Amino acid sequence: MLLKGIGFTLALFAITIVTSIPLGLGLTFLANSRIKPVSLLTRAYVLVMRGTPLMLQLFFFYFGLPFLPYVGKYLIMDRFPAACLTFALNYAAYFCEIFRGGLMSIDKGQYEAARVLGLSSFQTTFRIVLPQMVKVVLPAVANEAITLVKDTALASAIGISDLMHYTRSLVNSRAEVTPFFFAAVFYLLFTVLLTRLFSRLEEKFKF
Repeated sequence: MLLKGIGFTLALFAITIVTSIPLGLGLTFLANSRIKPVSLLTRAYVLVMRGTPLMLQLFFFYFGLPFLPYVGKYLIMDRFPAACLTFALNYAAYFCEIFRGGLMSIDKGQYEAARVLGLSSFQTTFRIVLPQMVKVVLPAVANEAITLVKDTALASAIGISDLMHYTRSLVNSRAEVTPFFFAAVFYLLFTVLLTRLFSRLEEKFKF
């Protein structure tokens, strides 16, 4: 039963990471846009997603969306897609701020040097700025990834059969706390593996 739950937990983690990082990068560019309405709307979105609890957002996307007037019937989702959507949108907002801080740390002289060399904005961004930004933001991204490992447990609040769901079920049915121990070991080991992975990435991007 616990292995079944681990499968859902790992799937939720992987889908969130794969979707939220590029979405967060896109939000970063929108937040820095010179078009004021776009920039303001993006920053408002980031403020709302970072300023409200993740569990509340889970309840809203799963239980609340179907009750919206006129469009609610088209927004009914199964539990797992609703959790994936919620986690991706929530973590994208956090990654947006992390990436925005990374971009702000790049010296303006880098942009001026790129213009002198005749590089386009696209080339400047993807060949000069982003590689340097990655080095700056990696520790913060690692921290968010580790937080995500533990936040996946919140998905059980909407009935997803993840590790925490099965852990609670076993504890209640067997009247013993051993499943809590095994769940804790899994979260701890996963966190250690991620820490090692990001440590190697940081070593790789040192220059």
